[in-house]
Amino acid sequence: MKLFLLAASLACTLAQAATPAPDLDLNVSYYSRVLTPEGVTRESRYDEKMLRRPGHVWVERVLPKVAAATASAKQKVAFKVEQHEHKEFNPVVIPRHVILEKNKVRLEYVDAHDRQVIAIPVTDYENVNFDGSWDNSFYLLDPKLVTAIPLSKQASDIPGARWREIEKNGVFQRVLWDEKKQIALTIESGDRAGTFYRRVDVMPQVSAAGELPWNQTKGYSQKEYSDFLD
Repeated sequence: MKLFLLAASLACTLAQAATPAPDLDLNVSYYSRVLTPEGVTRESRYDEKMLRRPGHVWVERVLPKVAAATASAKQKVAFKVEQHEHKEFNPVVIPRHVILEKNKVRLEYVDAHDRQVIAIPVTDYENVNFDGSWDNSFYLLDPKLVTAIPLSKQASDIPGARWREIEKNGVFQRVLWDEKKQIALTIESGDRAGTFYRRVDVMPQVSAAGELPWNQTKGYSQKEYSDFLD
C-alpha cells in the first residue's frame, strides 16, 4: 500500500512537472487563531491579491479604505538620522514581486507611490518574512510536500481538486490541492487541543485586463533595502 501511494505521488509530481502551471489571478484569505497560556484568544485575518505568471509572483495586501489612508499618510512621513533622510519601508503594505531567473529567486518590492523598486538581498529575506522558496510563492505550498501527504477520505466538490490530510500527535494538516490549476485552494493546520488554528483559502479570479504591474515600473528609481536602514 505504501509503495502504491509513493508511486501515485511520484506520478502526480511528474505529471505536474510536464504540464506548465497556468496563469492565475487569485484572492488569498488568511485566518489564524491562537490561545495563549494566559487564556487569551487572539485572531487575525487579512486578504491578499496574487498574480502568478511564468517567472513572476506578485502579492499585494488588500487594505480597507481606513487602513489604506493610514498607510499612505505614514508613507509620507520622513525622519532625519545623521543628516540623511529616511522614509519608512513597510514590506506588508508595499506589493511584493518574486522573480525566478535562471533558476535563481530574486525579491523586490514595488512602491508605486514613490515610484521606487526596492531590491532585497538574500541576507535580508528573514527581515521581510520571506523564506526564499520559489515553490512556496508560486504554488502557496511546495508540490513535493503536498504529494507526501496521504489522500483524504474527505470528498471535494471542486472538479480536479482532492483533499490530502495528515495528523500526528494531535496536530493536523489538511490541503485541498487543485491538480489542474496546480495551486493549493485550502491549507488548514491546527491541533486537537484547540491552542492554534490556521487556514488559507484561495479564490481564483477573472484575469484583469491591462499591463501587468511589474511591467509598469519604467522610470522608477532603484533602491536597496539598506537605504531604509538607520
